[in-house]
Amino acid sequence: MALLSFERKYRVPGGTLIGRDLFDFWVGPFYIGFFGLMTMFFASLGTLLILWGAALQGTWNPFLISINPPALEYGLQFAPLRDGGLWQIITICAHGAFIAWLLREVEICRKLGIGFHIPVAFGVAIFAYTSLVVIRPVLMGAWGHAFPYGIFSHLDWVSYTGYAYINFHFNPAHWVAITFFFTTTLALSLHGGLILSAANPEKGKESKTPDHEDTYFRDFIGYSIGTLGIHRIGLLLALNAGFWSAVCILISGPVWIFPEGSSWVEWWNWWPRLTTFSDAQYQETMNFINSLEWTQ
Repeated sequence: MALLSFERKYRVPGGTLIGRDLFDFWVGPFYIGFFGLMTMFFASLGTLLILWGAALQGTWNPFLISINPPALEYGLQFAPLRDGGLWQIITICAHGAFIAWLLREVEICRKLGIGFHIPVAFGVAIFAYTSLVVIRPVLMGAWGHAFPYGIFSHLDWVSYTGYAYINFHFNPAHWVAITFFFTTTLALSLHGGLILSAANPEKGKESKTPDHEDTYFRDFIGYSIGTLGIHRIGLLLALNAGFWSAVCILISGPVWIFPEGSSWVEWWNWWPRLTTFSDAQYQETMNFINSLEWTQ
């Protein structure tokens, strides 16, 4: 793949975190570096272990392959390979690959002299993953509380975890996370549609300027956050979506927060107990909550 005309001037030495000039190299248009090599190592090893697990399982159907965590009886110990140890090593490889990729992003930012917004955003995604497979299981005392690596088995785990709390949709952090996910989608679609409508005109017409974009939103909703502001709010929305999705699972499980088997429906009992409710209103609300719990 040929270099673009402006790319060569950015290929300057320096900016590396480890190895200095030894690992400061590109392959075609791709910067590799030490952390690029580490990413390839951990990703390749993890992929080979997944294939080995599929062979041990006796299926090559991608929907049925499942690398399961150790049983709850193992607690936080290392398990034999066939009994969950494979899952533990693959989890280590995943973290190695993700963190190395993040640090490679940091090196590229240092070379270009730009901000670290992209690695910070990727770090939030890593935090959400780590919350599921490391932090929550450690807080609950067993690796078996993490999710398996498989398509159908992972979906089964999601369903079980939701029903373990009667109705996971009543988790307040889940509400916040879903709101941010939907709002992120809305903001991205509005922004993308606006840019395309302004910068990709019909044949024979000129591209429009950011002033046209700002004017559109002032006409549309009475206010425009601006061309830089929309990217700031988009990043903020996306980061909050990942952060609150991690929070919603971290507060579900640890005994000292919200033990497994408790009902998120019952957690809302504090609301009808407010002093603004009469005894009759409290009883009516409780009857409604109990009916919700049995109908889910």
